[in-house]
Amino acid sequence: MKIRLRGGRLIDPATGTDTIADLWIDGDRIAAVGRKPAGFGAPARDIDARERVVCPGFIEIGARLREPGAEHKASIASELVAAAAGGFTTVCCTPDTSPVIDTPAVVELINQRARGVRGARVRALGALTHGLGGEVLAEMHALKAIGCVGVTNAGRAIRDTNVLKNALAYASTLGLTVFLDAEDPWLGAQGVMHEGARSTRTGLPGIPGAAELIGLARDLVLVAETGARAHFRTLSCAGSVKYIRDARKAGLAVSADVGIAHLHLTDADVAAHDAACHVRPPLRATRDRDALRRALARGHLDMLSAHHEPHDADAKAAPFAASAPGISGLDSFLPLMLELVDAGAIDLGRAIAACALAPARLLDLDSGTLAVGAVADVTVFDPRHDWTLDATSMRSRGHNSPFFGQRLRGRVTQTLVGGRLVHDLDA
Repeated sequence: MKIRLRGGRLIDPATGTDTIADLWIDGDRIAAVGRKPAGFGAPARDIDARERVVCPGFIEIGARLREPGAEHKASIASELVAAAAGGFTTVCCTPDTSPVIDTPAVVELINQRARGVRGARVRALGALTHGLGGEVLAEMHALKAIGCVGVTNAGRAIRDTNVLKNALAYASTLGLTVFLDAEDPWLGAQGVMHEGARSTRTGLPGIPGAAELIGLARDLVLVAETGARAHFRTLSCAGSVKYIRDARKAGLAVSADVGIAHLHLTDADVAAHDAACHVRPPLRATRDRDALRRALARGHLDMLSAHHEPHDADAKAAPFAASAPGISGLDSFLPLMLELVDAGAIDLGRAIAACALAPARLLDLDSGTLAVGAVADVTVFDPRHDWTLDATSMRSRGHNSPFFGQRLRGRVTQTLVGGRLVHDLDA
């Protein structure tokens, strides 16, 4: 289909573009920026993008879609539709499903369930160890062959350092990126929130920042030993930034992301025992939040993630310590990102690079840019659209969000995946 996006503010960090212009799409590719390309003819769709931002589609690098195995929480279809409504064109699903994504058959099952869904495309992250048990390496060669874009143990601790070293070495020989969750399994075993004065006052067991720093230090030593390409998921501590910077200076192929909630909330938000704020890694102190904001703005942290973990109501109805950790982050991602921009914490171009360009490069995708010839994965949003995050407006089946019921500003109006219009708020 030929599509014209008319008069929008085009922002493309990959090409340094920030201008008012038309975007022309022919089939699944971007045909031109600005003037109508020769021989284009009449577009089948002419979308008015005036006073809106047109940018590369967002990419979520680690969402829990819950299917297969936990369809009472969410489904592949529901969350891919929610992702498209949130401006995401590609979603990487984590392997902690039932059955675990440790065989090609489970990857094919996920691909089959995603076919025909009018939403974001899905890419699977395969298991690093069989059954995520942390003992026997998964057959990563077969997982790569079926299309897995990386491997991870999805937050399940690999306590045996030799197993982790062998897993990193095996992934390195295959050119697979290993997605790591940095946490010492012993220091963080019993905790549910950041260890500090507030955890003492609330009586909730804490997870010290040292748990992340020790886990990160161990993993970086093994990355250096094996030459693996590693991505660290959802860092939460100020001290972690220096570890990543030093690793890069030493020539290690490492990257890292931060969850959007960790840039807005702190352990103070847990004071009322609000289970909606129960997330892992935990919400840290104000100094950590502010340091993570600066690190993202300066490029010391590469990516911004929704860290999407939908739950059913019962999972969050228990007391804080007994509730399931996780925040449903797709629906609120864009307005929370724009709130950071409005607060001066990060400029809009850098924010878009962190959730579109950088993930595309990490996953070796032909997207993340509006350059001519690129895959037409495009997000259009109205930065001034006011709306309320509630049961009516949320597309995710998981309503477990600390921002539920709040008035937000900024909403996605159109999302195109490979030139196909999968979300159109105007319609």
